[in-house]
Amino acid sequence: MYTFQLDIVSAEKSIFSGSVKSMVVRGELGEMGIAPGHAPLLTSLKPGSVRLIDNNDQESHYYVSGGMLEIQPHTTTILADTAVRAEDVDEAAAIEAKEAAEAAMADQNSEIEYSRAAAELAEAVAQLRTLQSIRKKAGK
Repeated sequence: MYTFQLDIVSAEKSIFSGSVKSMVVRGELGEMGIAPGHAPLLTSLKPGSVRLIDNNDQESHYYVSGGMLEIQPHTTTILADTAVRAEDVDEAAAIEAKEAAEAAMADQNSEIEYSRAAAELAEAVAQLRTLQSIRKKAGK
């Protein structure tokens, strides 16, 4: 089976670097499946899960808060503002952030605050969905 080199890098550090058989990410236009030989591409990513299948057919999940995906002939790179292993996402903090963002949106003091709250809500919901998808696959 063919593979491709994938690097997931956040502003703080490299999160993943290795060969993978496939990857699924959430781009601007929806979910995208990436396989070896994919056409070159540069697109922005929405907050959400990155699912990888490694050389041993093991699936792993990462959470990215958004960023850019670059596909070159021999290397694929995700440059994310924030990227973590999905298992490291703090569910309690994500729920708290979701509730705070919903409260800020209901307040609606200004358009700028509403827009920021909407972005924070989208990120918290994406984190929770990532955790839910892992639990669903694991049968928990």
